[in-house]
Amino acid sequence: MRRFTRAVSSAALPAAVVISTALILASTEHWIELQLTEVLAFITGGVCVWLIVKQNIWNWPIGIANDLFFVVLFLQARLFADMSLQVVYVFLGFLGWFWWLNGGREATELTVSRVSPAQCVVLVILAAAATYGGTLYLQSVKDSAPFLDALTTVLSLIAQYMLTRKYIENWWVWISADVIYIGLYAYKHLYLTSVLYGIFLSMCIVGLLQWTQSMQQDRRQDLVPATTRA
Repeated sequence: MRRFTRAVSSAALPAAVVISTALILASTEHWIELQLTEVLAFITGGVCVWLIVKQNIWNWPIGIANDLFFVVLFLQARLFADMSLQVVYVFLGFLGWFWWLNGGREATELTVSRVSPAQCVVLVILAAAATYGGTLYLQSVKDSAPFLDALTTVLSLIAQYMLTRKYIENWWVWISADVIYIGLYAYKHLYLTSVLYGIFLSMCIVGLLQWTQSMQQDRRQDLVPATTRA
């Protein structure tokens, strides 16, 4: 399994450069019908998730740029909840940036951990209530897919919160949201964005595996006596 994750990681960067260059050229030269905003959202989104998988702090500024591109894209597509979600992401991006650097023991870097059972119960209740309320509101403003838009918005907010705290369960929530997003964006004819979320889905699986390894390694180090580590 480790060989698989290392192979995916080593191949990701050169593949990303080639794909990104081709998409920008295709958009600017009008070889195919693609919005430059969607292309830039595609590129920054892919890079951001890859950096999250690697637990690289630079995922946060790149992710904030990605959020701003999606604000414009979703406004054009009349996916108002997803548009609003990106605005919240910008705030959470700055918060996550701070927490990853200073949220650990004695204001050190955070390490991967698990969400507590009590937090899990609270998040499930909040998710159900927010999805119900969000669906009613989106129906009132003529959203094009009120229930799915509300559900994916809520799942994404929960996953993003978990990500800012480096809870490993964030990957399971992202996987659930991405499966729905793939179909929703294809339905809205945002085919490139749908493909992007398919890539996100595969990267989430890799991220889950790598973060699991990281958490296990941190636990083994915690079991080593301080005198031995010194």
